[in-house]
Amino acid sequence: MRFALSYRDVEELLAERGLEVDHVTIYRWVRRFTPFLVDAARPCRHRPGDRWFVDETYVKVAGRWTYLYRAVDQYGQVIVVLASTRRDQAAARRFFIRALSHGRRPVEVTTDKAPVYPRLLDELLPEACHVDAARENNRIEADHSRLKARLRPMRGLKRRRSAQTISAGHVFVQNIRRGHYELGIDTDPHAQLTAAFTELTLAI
Repeated sequence: MRFALSYRDVEELLAERGLEVDHVTIYRWVRRFTPFLVDAARPCRHRPGDRWFVDETYVKVAGRWTYLYRAVDQYGQVIVVLASTRRDQAAARRFFIRALSHGRRPVEVTTDKAPVYPRLLDELLPEACHVDAARENNRIEADHSRLKARLRPMRGLKRRRSAQTISAGHVFVQNIRRGHYELGIDTDPHAQLTAAFTELTLAI
């Protein structure tokens, strides 16, 4: 989930180490185990900050554009990601409701100038300051590029569920590496991810 590798690349790397695993099996592992790992790690996750940067990017799923709503806080923690076939008020509402379930109501939300946001934020977060000035959302736009780099070698996705699972898994690993989980914190930074997954295997 971290490196810009296709499943065929991972298959080849495993074969060089004496492990014969088909790339389709690796894909099925990602689909099956990513939600378990994310759920197991939830109690160890830090609360989001109180300044959110919200934006949507897009990827192709089965030849059609699918939107990925994403939010990051001022500390670089990606709060949530939501795959949607539409870019409208209903999708934005689902995204914010999911983001708010992580236990922190922001005091400031930065978005682009999409017309759905002012009315939605007035309804769901009337106390928050809404910022939509030019270039204020560069933080989340730069973060999109990391996800795009991960998805690019995969040569397209076939299902929206796959886009959601892989995007959520990328967020999960990225947040561990950025120190937003109480996992593997007493180890060398280069070994933190390995230590985190070792702890999670005991929790599943």
